[in-house]
Amino acid sequence: MRDFFKALDETMENGLDAVIVSIVASSGSTPRGAGARMLVTRDGRICGTIGGGAVEYHSEKVALEVLQTKKSVYDFYQLHSNDIQDLGMICGGDVHVYFRYLPANDNSAVAVSNAVEELFTYAEPAWLIEEITPEKDSGIGVFSEKTGLLGIDISSSVLSELKSGATKIEDEGRTFYCEKIIQSGKVYIFGGGHVAQALVPALTAVNFRCTVLEDREDFCRSELFGGYAETKKIDNNHVLDYVKINENDYVVIMTRGHKDDQLIESQVLKTPARYIGVIGSRRKAAGVAANLKMMGFTDEDLSRITTPIGLAIKAETPAEIAVSITAQLIENRALMGK
Repeated sequence: MRDFFKALDETMENGLDAVIVSIVASSGSTPRGAGARMLVTRDGRICGTIGGGAVEYHSEKVALEVLQTKKSVYDFYQLHSNDIQDLGMICGGDVHVYFRYLPANDNSAVAVSNAVEELFTYAEPAWLIEEITPEKDSGIGVFSEKTGLLGIDISSSVLSELKSGATKIEDEGRTFYCEKIIQSGKVYIFGGGHVAQALVPALTAVNFRCTVLEDREDFCRSELFGGYAETKKIDNNHVLDYVKINENDYVVIMTRGHKDDQLIESQVLKTPARYIGVIGSRRKAAGVAANLKMMGFTDEDLSRITTPIGLAIKAETPAEIAVSITAQLIENRALMGK
């Protein structure tokens, strides 16, 4: 999403008209593709995707027509079996697509793009709000509690109905598509070894924000993580002096040994972290659990720890383990309402 709005900002600055093509719903239920979007100029699709296949192909053609008429349109497609598979839907029905026309140098689009970039920089939870009322288009906006509403005029009742996922909101004869585009919470990864180096890019690709904490200088370099993570050199005996972990945050522990893992577990268990995962075998986990109990932690405390970390997909390599951990965090985020 961040890259999408960077591309939109560049498109506006380059003096090009554009169309934002967004899947907003289906007739039966919101498909997995809801919220998928692509950016189209006269040169065709330049960023994003709405799932490929026949729907994307036809939508790109419609977007080029919108660039000619200079009017936003709402459309839908009846999917056949092949289209359903292409889009990734689990059931049939109509896919509803909104084509938003944006003239070159659209001040509102530029302002929203800049706001989204700033909100991503400071990890502020934010919602994208689009009016999709047929024959009426008040534009696109962004809302966060810190910055307020920008780019669109809506009533407070719409804001009160914002949810953690994507939703359509009806208000006084107007229809809005609202989607939470920046999630709260960070992933604090203790240990910067090979698995962490594979994990950070995987988590970043699905919109988690990562901070790597290490007591070894050589494993604290940002380039080890593709430049995607903040890195901090810490003292493992006093990790909470370096970070403040809240109830929306995730903790992943994968230091160079079980003694350091245990040391960090004993500290992060005192925080309200929503998820604490520790790499290692069940045998190692049992031994650490016994030691933590001797330190005064209860069974209820220990139940907060997920170990071995990751979904059980028989992962072996650092890249495979990173996939299993990323999948587990995606699952946790979805179950907890993001």
